[in-house]
Amino acid sequence: MNNALVEKTKTVEYYRIFDIKTQADRYVIADSASNGLGRNVNDAQEATPIPTSSELPSKAGRFTLVNPFEGSKFAALAAGGGQLGFKVATCENASWTANATRSISGQSKLKLTACLFPYTEGYHLDLYASFTKKEGGIMELSRKAASAMVGTPEEWTEKTFLDIVRQIKEDTGAQVSFIEGYPKPQGTPWLDGGEAVSTAN
Repeated sequence: MNNALVEKTKTVEYYRIFDIKTQADRYVIADSASNGLGRNVNDAQEATPIPTSSELPSKAGRFTLVNPFEGSKFAALAAGGGQLGFKVATCENASWTANATRSISGQSKLKLTACLFPYTEGYHLDLYASFTKKEGGIMELSRKAASAMVGTPEEWTEKTFLDIVRQIKEDTGAQVSFIEGYPKPQGTPWLDGGEAVSTAN
């Protein structure tokens, strides 16, 4: 009973990496990704950086996590207080990037970064998200009611990821493979209309 009355704030991290095999133009892929992202977030800041090389790499890039406050007292305080610390996903050499948020008042807040990395066979789509959610306390019943209508934070984080991939696949007919992710997906959440997005070996 006491545990149920304690209001807890939990921070959760997610990432997903998809391989997208297509010869579609980088701007077509970026538009599709933008449209898929827009279905689920409150606001987004997007960019299409100028290519740094005229030749595509044979291997796609990968997002990296950095802590701009690493080594500071602020970082030490966050790490010692049961928090993941302040992390920023960076997308060096990506052809499209997006930072977006989605909030549900009194329940949770999602922060998402998307990176589209071109390479000779297509693109890698790297998706990173962290969200905070509250559990327990006197507001738990209202939070459960909200989750019943819009889904849990975990569910709409996954949906946000998958809607981007599905939009790209729908617009371009690309061959999409799930490369890796954390936490490990349960089942095959990237199924769309009964057609599986293949899982790379």
